[in-house]
Amino acid sequence: MTAPLALPDQSEATDLSAAPLEPWQLVVWNDPVNLMSYVARVFRTYFGYSADKATALMLAVHHDGHAIVATGPRETMEVHARAMHDFGLWATVRKASE
Repeated sequence: MTAPLALPDQSEATDLSAAPLEPWQLVVWNDPVNLMSYVARVFRTYFGYSADKATALMLAVHHDGHAIVATGPRETMEVHARAMHDFGLWATVRKASE
């Protein structure tokens, strides 16, 4: 017969609060391959943006070299980045504070 295991001292208080949710950004970068009309169409169909918003984001990508197209939880932005890659766009995820 084996002796029962000793239980740890339960008098310590444990902080179980969740870490604060920090926003992350999805950045789409300019590339020499995709047409501007295609980039705007991807923004409209995938994100559901209006034609005006999709065009403004596409022009930011074209003229500034990149644009922040979405902000939210890291996991969601990583899913969006993968989707952008599947559409053939260059995209990265970064902390919003950067």
